Amino acid sequence: MKKLSIILLLLTGFGFAAKAQHDPSDQIISENWDIIGSVDFKTVKDTEMYAIFGNEIKKHANKPFELEGYIVPIKDGMKQTKFMLSTLPINQCFFCGKNGVPIMVMVELTEPIKFTYQTVKIKGTLKLSTANAMDSPPISLMAGKAL
Repeated sequence: MKKLSIILLLLTGFGFAAKAQHDPSDQIISENWDIIGSVDFKTVKDTEMYAIFGNEIKKHANKPFELEGYIVPIKDGMKQTKFMLSTLPINQCFFCGKNGVPIMVMVELTEPIKFTYQTVKIKGTLKLSTANAMDSPPISLMAGKAL
């Protein structure tokens, strides 16, 4: 649970400052990540933050959606079915906040995939949550499959 809380903090815009910068050539840039990155957040108090979804991302809600990114595991293990997908590799998480915090999406796959440091392509149903983003990810790819 502690790992998920840390990941959620990164997801919602809090990061760790670092003296060095990440390697920008590793960052995944795509139209679909731009759509995900368009989500704003409203902080109500220290323990409450809510996603504000614009029309562009709402058009894709509950529909098939594809993203390429890096696996950020939530649980230990070589095979993963539930993890965060990031625009930056996990070895650059220490640099989050220095050049902007990479948005992350919760992924739940129908079949496990082997953990890799390489990018993976996932297709699933895009789900948007209006729940407190400090408790659960506001953006998910559900019933996903690795491509």
